Amino acid sequence: MKNQQLGSLFVVSVIDIFGFGILIPLMPYMASGFGASPIVITALFGVYSLCQFIAAPVWGRLSDRYGRRPILMSSLAGACVSYLILGLAHNLWWLFASRILAGFMAGNIAAAFAYASDVSKPENRAAALGMVGAAIGIGFTLGPAVGGILVGNDLKTVSFVLPAVVSACLSVIAILLVAFMLPESNTAERRKERGARERLGPLRLLIERPGLRFIAAAALLVTFSQAILESIFAFWALNKFGFGPRTVGLLMFCLASLAVLMQGGGVRVLVPRLGESKLATFGVFAFVAGLITVAQAPGIAMTGVGLALCGVGVGAFNPSASSLASKQADAHDRGTVMGTYQSSSSLARVIGPFASGPIYAALGPSAPFLVGACVTLPAVWFVWQARARTSMALERI
Repeated sequence: MKNQQLGSLFVVSVIDIFGFGILIPLMPYMASGFGASPIVITALFGVYSLCQFIAAPVWGRLSDRYGRRPILMSSLAGACVSYLILGLAHNLWWLFASRILAGFMAGNIAAAFAYASDVSKPENRAAALGMVGAAIGIGFTLGPAVGGILVGNDLKTVSFVLPAVVSACLSVIAILLVAFMLPESNTAERRKERGARERLGPLRLLIERPGLRFIAAAALLVTFSQAILESIFAFWALNKFGFGPRTVGLLMFCLASLAVLMQGGGVRVLVPRLGESKLATFGVFAFVAGLITVAQAPGIAMTGVGLALCGVGVGAFNPSASSLASKQADAHDRGTVMGTYQSSSSLARVIGPFASGPIYAALGPSAPFLVGACVTLPAVWFVWQARARTSMALERI
């Protein structure tokens, strides 16, 4: 039964993120068509993450109180509306309105990770969370490539209505799948048990659970650099090499496909042998190497190599870190813990895009990637601090 639930969650997550991923490489071109500068273009990514950062812990607590299914369906409905607004956008204000709504309604990822934690045993949790991460990776693999194909490379003739409509339709399909294929994992009995216990807010969780605090800090650093890469890459590629949406989409396909392979298969094999901490450390080093390679790339071949290293790094780090975060939760507060953990990534996705544009303008095209590499390296120390604090907490039990 639990395998069936995870399978259904996998399908829902793929479809959901696929719709989101279709529009990722297109937004810089849409904003550029309205005369936006690099700072404004990257702010489009940042405002989404700012709203997600505010909303993620709230969605996590709501999923603990009311169940995972209502949160998944509500966030998918909000995403659907935001895509339609994006498709109808005729100025920058509409683009920002779409991203603000999407950010506030983005409770799906934290709820999906909490669901996977609900239906998996502790010894299998990294694999379960890796499967959700792989589903997200597949969505990001297929989405940008399909989005680029739908609009082509000719910026004079592109129309962004079709990809927005496709994304909205995919959200509707995902809602129906949740309604008919995904049973509730956070049962009424479990919610009642949680209601009898003290409810901890995000700040108190971070104060009282140092393991969560350290792994959230590691995720913040890695995701900050990932957000820099995602927000500036299309503009960088257009100005440095003249790449259009289709080429950028296919390059992002390279990054995401490696992340999927790592999360979907590599994690299952490597976690039992290395453990989450060592695999997360490997992921940090691979991601740093990829950023440096992209920064120095003389052409499309080395750019692809750099993105491949980034994909492997993200694919190794994300499920390992998520598993370490889930170990800081009890059965009654997984949604809150994962929502708090997710908020650290959301905060990074606020800071990264808002930083990448000014860094690009002030220091040159390669600077955002090199800054990201320097910022990411300390994540190794935070990972091992999280491991140590988790071991200490377990010894006291």
